[in-house]
Amino acid sequence: MIARPPAGWRQRAERAVARGEAIDAWIPSVMLDSPISLLGYAWGTAVGWLWGGLWSTGPVTRRGGLWVFTGLPNWAFGRGGVCVGGCYLTGSAPVTDTVLRHEAVHARQWRRYGFLMPLLYLVAGRNPLTNRFEITAGLEDGNYVPRGS
Repeated sequence: MIARPPAGWRQRAERAVARGEAIDAWIPSVMLDSPISLLGYAWGTAVGWLWGGLWSTGPVTRRGGLWVFTGLPNWAFGRGGVCVGGCYLTGSAPVTDTVLRHEAVHARQWRRYGFLMPLLYLVAGRNPLTNRFEITAGLEDGNYVPRGS
């Protein structure tokens, strides 16, 4: 969690979301919210099940529309956890309803973009304050900025 976001972060976040929308305008509509993207979502979910099944040492539960794999080693996921398709992979930290709400948005993003999601996320960058996917999933719910920032 970022204790105090840097000055001007909201404006940079707005620009990042606008850049993402401009990128989306170039993506053929057949790739978005389509049978093709649904196939990519299913592929992502299968990858999430495989990775979670290999490394999860905690319970696997169904919460908030996601398959939640817990007890993964820290090297097996990024940040506090990662959404792959319809799976949320995380370590031993408690999985709160707010984090699940954030991750459920990522699952919807996977359904929209399918196979393109990993590439588009990579292009959006690692900084959550300028990554359009993290911004639209909710920076507060994802524990990237304090509530009310």
